[in-house]
Amino acid sequence: MFLGLDVGTSGVKAVLEDEAGALIASAGRPLALSHPQPLWSEQNPDHWVEAVIGAVDDLARARPRETAAVSGIGLSGQMHGATLLNRDGRPLRPAILWNDGRSQAECAELERRCPELHAIAGNLAMPGFTAPKLVWVAKHEPRIFAEVAKVLLPKAYVRYRLSGEMVEDMSDAAGTLWLDVGARRWSEKLLAATGLGLDHMPRLVEGNERSAVLSPELARRWGMGADVVIAGGAGDNAASAIGLGAITPGDAFLSLGTSGVLFRVTDRFAPVPQAAVHAFCHALGGLWHQMGVMLSAAASLAWLARILETPEAALLAPLGISVERPSPVQFLPYLDGERTPHNDAHAAGALVGLRSAAGRADLVQAVLEGVAFASRDMFAALARSAQPITELDLVGGGSRSLLWAQIMADVLGVTVHRVEEGEVGAAIGASRLGRLAATGEAPADVCRKPQRLQSFEPRAPQRAAYDDAYAQWRKLYPALKECIS
Repeated sequence: MFLGLDVGTSGVKAVLEDEAGALIASAGRPLALSHPQPLWSEQNPDHWVEAVIGAVDDLARARPRETAAVSGIGLSGQMHGATLLNRDGRPLRPAILWNDGRSQAECAELERRCPELHAIAGNLAMPGFTAPKLVWVAKHEPRIFAEVAKVLLPKAYVRYRLSGEMVEDMSDAAGTLWLDVGARRWSEKLLAATGLGLDHMPRLVEGNERSAVLSPELARRWGMGADVVIAGGAGDNAASAIGLGAITPGDAFLSLGTSGVLFRVTDRFAPVPQAAVHAFCHALGGLWHQMGVMLSAAASLAWLARILETPEAALLAPLGISVERPSPVQFLPYLDGERTPHNDAHAAGALVGLRSAAGRADLVQAVLEGVAFASRDMFAALARSAQPITELDLVGGGSRSLLWAQIMADVLGVTVHRVEEGEVGAAIGASRLGRLAATGEAPADVCRKPQRLQSFEPRAPQRAAYDDAYAQWRKLYPALKECIS
């Protein structure tokens, strides 16, 4: 039996898988975000640990025999979060998260300090990444910076609390701007640019390698054996790729979680920083991947549901499972800034084209289409370095909506597949990495593609209408940038 743990932004997911790869049980615990100032986004690292332990407690109560049989644990997590620890291994301040935009000025400063950054890290300096956050802390919180003994990413902190070991995997480390992504090792040059050294970094392993062993106390708590292996694990998107069996160059998927991610597997380090495309290590040795990232995907629909005080399902129901024409209203989904392709932490969202006849359904459809148009921007960015993507799997919370899946197919002009267990892809991927670490099996034997539940083909009339709507939508960001950013 194998346990997958996904430390997300809005919650923790835990899943149990058996030796046949079947999902046996799952549990989850919510997490809260803190926004103490504009552009800031933080969480208490200990809340991740409490949520993980609580979720596994739930599994142990519901499925005690299966939980006790766990031999391998895999971890997945939200990327980039700066968790700053003192010499005693305790957090010095709340973790600064991936969607925090405070360090825009520090990004420019970091690129001035290290002109080779793009070549080594394969990415632009963006506020979401970890390194600029440390430059900000050094400038604005120098006493805290002076006490930093280790910098861990969210799932690495959870691993530390589960095992006592400070270890990170290559895929998550690639999102720090401290990794030599092509060589798969920490870069002393990039670390020095932020006033840090190798001693501030955890040990590195591949995602399917053994990284630690579960502590005896927690093993007893959950009735497990004495040598439960914890795998290196992966950043959330690389873990989702493992769960989807996306381990062959060219495999692609679109995740509609809190953020939106277009992910494509590559067999080499293939950076495209000028298009704000991320080039990271995959969770398996010898593989890399490219990612386009938007910061507010399903979060955009959640935002609308919150301000209208209406559940998301109730917002979507009147629209049915397809629409025949674009909404007369257009939406920019830049509620927390944007990465691909704009790299603009100060970008803001907007609803444009409002008239007295506009109703709630028009606004809901506009939000779904705005996220789809931003996804098309990511498609165009990735197409600058390789052949266009012709089909993809849809995962994340947004994959529940048949309407959104059809809109995606019509806007992107490719076949979109809804897949089994699309909402727990990262946790499933983490479980499979835990299995690989525990058993030593070949990845191809474990990382199988999930069953496709439903496929959505682009419809020619709607595709043409969306081409026109997208062309208009593309004009909004530059037109509104100066007055709403």
